[in-house]
Amino acid sequence: MGPAAEAPDTPPRRPATVDSARYRQVLGHFVTGVTVITAVHDGEPAGLAVNSFASLSLDPPLVVFCAAKSSTTWPSIQAAGRFCVNILSEDQEDVSRLFATRGADKFRGMGWRPAESGSPILAGVLAWIDCVTEAEHDGGDHVIVVGHVLDVGLSREQGPLAFFRGGYGRFET
Repeated sequence: MGPAAEAPDTPPRRPATVDSARYRQVLGHFVTGVTVITAVHDGEPAGLAVNSFASLSLDPPLVVFCAAKSSTTWPSIQAAGRFCVNILSEDQEDVSRLFATRGADKFRGMGWRPAESGSPILAGVLAWIDCVTEAEHDGGDHVIVVGHVLDVGLSREQGPLAFFRGGYGRFET
């Protein structure tokens, strides 16, 4: 047997073989929770709605979310180097819609308090996770962000806001 071939550092890009509209439709059948990622940069709060969020590791405590590269808010959160994941409750659809809007004054009239890192913890959220950015990875049209968890908190007992097939809903147990 000859020497093993070395694997390339990055896999070759494959051409898209799936229709993007159909792909999006199928992925819409996966129920997700809804979060708002917040940070403070240059003294100004910033935030964006994200449903691509997950726990990554318990030891060390890590979370992951994905931000669209086209987001106008992501550069402020990226520059802050720290962020807070706000897990929305079932009655916060309006908050999700506000933070999903490009160019809106998202914090006008929005109650919040700073986490230890200074990142905003939004009023009325179910729970929050305060993080420092651990790593960023390319993910096609998104940035995959890994956060090292600094602190966590529960704010209230209520059901979560759910997102399914392009609409909001509630999760019942």
